[in-house]
Amino acid sequence: MRLFLSVLLVTLALCCYEANALACPAFVKDISGFLLAPTSIFQQSLAKYEAPPEAVQAVLDVKSCTDDISSSRRKALTKILGQITALCII
Repeated sequence: MRLFLSVLLVTLALCCYEANALACPAFVKDISGFLLAPTSIFQQSLAKYEAPPEAVQAVLDVKSCTDDISSSRRKALTKILGQITALCII
């Protein structure tokens, strides 16, 4: 198994070295919505994934914790995520 993984990584490195790592715009929107959007709007955006209700509830439970973070800190987190996403373009 280790040899297979090593061969796979080397193959990917040789074949895909020119690939860029642009973040999917929908992913960026969902992550920023997780931090900034109200729960009702974020729940609507989760509906497109057709996830089981237990999984949706688990995400909403975590979101309720992040909603307790101050607005200025959430915006700072969003800015940091934007900088990380920008680094993926290089």
